[in-house]
Amino acid sequence: MSTYAIGDIQGCYHSFLSLLDAIQFDPTTDKLWLVGDLINRGSGSLETLRWAKAHESSVIMVLGNHDLHALVVAEGYVRAHRSDTLQPIFDAPDRQELLDWLRFRPIIHGDGDLLMVHAGLLPQWQAEEALALGREVEDALRGDLYQDFLAQMYGNYPLQWRDDLQGMDRLRMITNAMTRLRVCSVDGEMDFHFKGELADIPAGNLPWFDVPARHSVDATIIFGHWSALGLQQRDNLYALDTGCLWGGRLTALRLEDRQTFQVECHPADAPRRIKA
Repeated sequence: MSTYAIGDIQGCYHSFLSLLDAIQFDPTTDKLWLVGDLINRGSGSLETLRWAKAHESSVIMVLGNHDLHALVVAEGYVRAHRSDTLQPIFDAPDRQELLDWLRFRPIIHGDGDLLMVHAGLLPQWQAEEALALGREVEDALRGDLYQDFLAQMYGNYPLQWRDDLQGMDRLRMITNAMTRLRVCSVDGEMDFHFKGELADIPAGNLPWFDVPARHSVDATIIFGHWSALGLQQRDNLYALDTGCLWGGRLTALRLEDRQTFQVECHPADAPRRIKA
């Protein structure tokens, strides 16, 4: 039995199937950790979502910003973006089952000293604290008032964590950090404008994982979201978004021995020009 963490799929269904073939994935014995952004912008969002739901006993998936975007658009709180590929999901006869399944995924997952989150963690958060904060968002998404949460989820503020944050400001802050964070100041103030490479990070900001005295440093964190970052492998950090959607590769990390596996973007997934 093996467990594989896979970077952002974003609806690149044929590439995903190619990667499963490459790792000889067996759903009866193996497990998949999916780092979020399962859907959107690739040409096979519906097929990818259906596959994950059908194999839910073998899949642990955390929500990414594109997955949450699908839920917000489905409720009519924002309009779809021109680059979205979500309409086949919304038109599907099993639409509600698929969206409900997505809504009940966690926003962060922990197993021993391993943590999986889509984007990152604020430097003030210890691993156990982050898991507890994630449960607050999960409770809001899974509760009877989930539509109220989705209606107010979008927005960049507040930018900096305070323990006394309450209500929607608190939930939005947790959600933004875990699904959108790339860089922040040493004090943990988030910058959502930057999406580029490490060499181009603006003054006053650092990658969230390089902030000095980050409180989650004792955990090994697996994440995606930052395609311009590329594959990163450190003793306690694995970045797995390798830009399949933009013509790059789709990456899997076998957790037992930290071996990586990659496939090129499949021609059927209609790669776009490479960008952050």
